[in-house]
Amino acid sequence: MPVVDVVNLDGKKVGQVELAETVFGAKVNPHLLHEASRWYLRGLRAGTHKTKDKSEVSGAGRKLWRQKGTGRARVGSIRSPLWRHGGTVHGPEPRDYRYALPKKMLLGALRSALSAKLAEQKLTVVEGWTLESHKTHNLVSALAKLNRTRSALLVSHGENRNLELASRNIEGVKLAAPNMLQPYDVLKHDLVLLSKDAAARLNHSLDPEKKPVVVPDVATIAPAAKPAKKEARPKAAARKLTTKKAAKPKTKKGKE
Repeated sequence: MPVVDVVNLDGKKVGQVELAETVFGAKVNPHLLHEASRWYLRGLRAGTHKTKDKSEVSGAGRKLWRQKGTGRARVGSIRSPLWRHGGTVHGPEPRDYRYALPKKMLLGALRSALSAKLAEQKLTVVEGWTLESHKTHNLVSALAKLNRTRSALLVSHGENRNLELASRNIEGVKLAAPNMLQPYDVLKHDLVLLSKDAAARLNHSLDPEKKPVVVPDVATIAPAAKPAKKEARPKAAARKLTTKKAAKPKTKKGKE
């Protein structure tokens, strides 16, 4: 199991940490690294390329001259692909370049990339990214003490607003979270700087031999008994009889 020194932002050693052999000491697989890098770069492509065909270029649809009798070659439209300013045949169309890559291949490529960086002694574990302010010069001076010469990949676990603001304006420096780490970024940058928490998280998440979390069985709970229905109220014994008034006989108007 590889043991790596833990340094602070001043470049001084403050302790040591053990890294998982299966994650940071795995055998480097160039094929997986190539496939993961190709998959990542294809996902970045916009795919908005487009050329105009014969029906989309500017120009009228009138036949320029009659079919026979002129001695010239026959032509049907000024927008023909054979003519200048005509349409393009079999040109590129907008498309999506993304494709699916098996998760096991991506995790294997990430283990290979981290192992390669550690073997080249270009991986450093930092105690923590505790910056006093969000100013860029504070982070630049800290990276200089951490032997940063060219590009650097900073890996930090959790929210760190000062680190985010200070690193986004430095050329060649990129900030990433452990769960968003890509093999292409690890290979592209010259130096990889992991926080202590990020290294512990990668040890657990990338370990191929980790045991799955067993969820305890939950005993089924019997549903509560429904409340008994209320008894209906007894109806009135008898309704009151309504008496109608007798109708008066109609009398005709006039003399009797």
